[in-house]
Amino acid sequence: MKRFLSPLALALWLVLPVAAEETAGPAMLVADSVYLDGKTRLVAEGRVEALSGDTRIIAQKITYDRTSGTLSIEGPIRIEEGGSITVLASSAEMDAGFQNAVLKSARVVLDQQVQLAAYQMNRVNGRYSQLYKTAVTSCRICNDGTPPLWQIRARRVIHDQVEKQLYFEGAQLRVKDVPIFYLPYLRLPDPTLKRASGFMIPSLNSSTTLGTGIRIPFFLRMGDHRDLTITPYLSTKARTLEFTYRQAYKHGDISFDGAISRDDELPGTTRAYLFGEGAFSLAHDIQLSFNIEATRDDTFLVDYGYSSKDRLESEFALNRTKRDSYSSAALIHYRSLRFGEINANIPSLIADMTHEQRFFPRALGGELRIGTELHSHYRYSDTAIDGRDVTRLNAELSWQRNWTTAYGLQAKVFSGVAADQFYTAQDTNLTASATEITPMAALALRWPMQKTMQNGSHHIVEPFVQFGWVGGENPDVANDESTRVEFDEGNLLDLTHFPSNDRRERGRMLTYGLNWARTGPQGWGSTLTLGQILRQKNHIDFSASSGLAGSNSDVLVAGQLRAPSGLALTGRALFDTDLDLSKAEARATWQQQRFGVGASYVWLDADADEDRNDIVAELSLDSLYRFSRHWAGTANMRYDVTADEAAEAGIGLQYQNECVKVDLSLSRRFTSSTILSPATEMSLTVGLLGFNASSRDKSYTRQCKD
Repeated sequence: MKRFLSPLALALWLVLPVAAEETAGPAMLVADSVYLDGKTRLVAEGRVEALSGDTRIIAQKITYDRTSGTLSIEGPIRIEEGGSITVLASSAEMDAGFQNAVLKSARVVLDQQVQLAAYQMNRVNGRYSQLYKTAVTSCRICNDGTPPLWQIRARRVIHDQVEKQLYFEGAQLRVKDVPIFYLPYLRLPDPTLKRASGFMIPSLNSSTTLGTGIRIPFFLRMGDHRDLTITPYLSTKARTLEFTYRQAYKHGDISFDGAISRDDELPGTTRAYLFGEGAFSLAHDIQLSFNIEATRDDTFLVDYGYSSKDRLESEFALNRTKRDSYSSAALIHYRSLRFGEINANIPSLIADMTHEQRFFPRALGGELRIGTELHSHYRYSDTAIDGRDVTRLNAELSWQRNWTTAYGLQAKVFSGVAADQFYTAQDTNLTASATEITPMAALALRWPMQKTMQNGSHHIVEPFVQFGWVGGENPDVANDESTRVEFDEGNLLDLTHFPSNDRRERGRMLTYGLNWARTGPQGWGSTLTLGQILRQKNHIDFSASSGLAGSNSDVLVAGQLRAPSGLALTGRALFDTDLDLSKAEARATWQQQRFGVGASYVWLDADADEDRNDIVAELSLDSLYRFSRHWAGTANMRYDVTADEAAEAGIGLQYQNECVKVDLSLSRRFTSSTILSPATEMSLTVGLLGFNASSRDKSYTRQCKD
């Protein structure tokens, strides 16, 4: 039989005036056979497709009665609306505009996730769908007769397509067809709605600190651009209210997290915290950002698992980055939660302003840079020395240029001069004002050489050497900012390794080393860096474990290894002339499709200058393994090698398929201090996917045996 398209589309346009009036365009019909049954009935049979607006109907037979303006449809019927709603039915009666209908044995699929099966479905005004004697689930339904893992049975379900809400009357939650609980009324968002007010997934928690409790989040949609999540947490030892507020603007966004609590740990005391952050793009390429971190007591964040930070930082900052300039201004406040650290005696309030501009003079060639920095830190203490306040102003002018010779030798020349001005208050041991002019110069030479082996691997060997000089002397000012120094491959060729300009390395220095890189076939790769600094002067401000103490620095060894199997190794170490370690760190990861493992190791020598009286050696492990299609496990541990005991440990178990996700976790903190005691915590979360979370990952979908 022949398919009819354009002629029948025109014919249907003429005989369906109601459809033309109520939809954006005329209805269209494609069928194997179309004929008139009398003067008022149009019949289409055999693979019938009817389209009106964004609605498409596929059926075996459609009969249109011009007198009543209705369509009688015989199935099996498939109705698709807007690409997100699919309706299956055995038969239907509807008006010509597809706005009102009655469907028998209907099944509705929302966003390919949630299924609603009903004895009868009524379509009202193109907006509401009323389903009677309904079963709702997002689980895959097999033809072997077994019930879905979970379903909601209801006397009636109303789907509002405009508000994208599902309203249940007489709702009963069933697990494996066993009734669990009954709700006379229930409202859930359909899966096409991104944000809707309502309760979210609850979680059960149990800890030795807070007892056993439950969290029940409630999400409040406050418009298209802001929302509030309120989470009551009720436990045997605490009564807590947690909240998260988010708001988006045209040029930025803000978010705040916080909680307020009364518990048995500190009876009669209201405990609370507030964390907030935001970022905005202003005119003239200016970026504004802020973050707020505050708590009422020192252990609240750790006791409740909100954060492990022992120093809180609040900052308000402005910055602008352009091709040849950078400007920033920041006001920072610190609060220490460490036991024995007095906040009045640490630099709690800090102001920073920097500006850097670069030019490319034709006469000199190369790059010319001008930089300025204003820094001030303030202590709340009024006593001498403990309340020392420092302000410094730094300005620097530098020029650098690169050359490459015919033999591949690369040379870089650097020269510059810096001016530093310091003002010190509340310290009788130091001068109130100090000034220093610092000239500096350096010549760096590199000679990269490349070779390709017969097996396809590429090797690059690059020896390097730098001759540097920095004049002047360090002024008599306090060392408040450069007490922690890092020496690695990133700053090996720097003329100063102090993190701040309140200290500079002085005198002549020679830096030499070697870079090696190998790229192998099938994804292998490795790098290695060796380097050392020889100096004219010994700088007493470098700590013993920094790797920079003495006239000769420790030897820096750093490398990486990448394998096509997903294995990656990274390591860095500092050795003195006797091959004794001062610092070492290593990280290893192995990532596969079904599992991932990560391990890190840190070793730090004892150093009183860095407030470390004993050797610190710590091993951390974290892993994830997917046992099967639905089951996965996690494990993590932090082990104190020096004390030969575990610091933290945790395990987790997860079950997930296309319609449910269950998370069970158990963690233990073994360490204790004057203000903290060991604690154990267990958490259980069960989520019904489809309504509250996307289940697009098809790897978790169950397979039917049939």
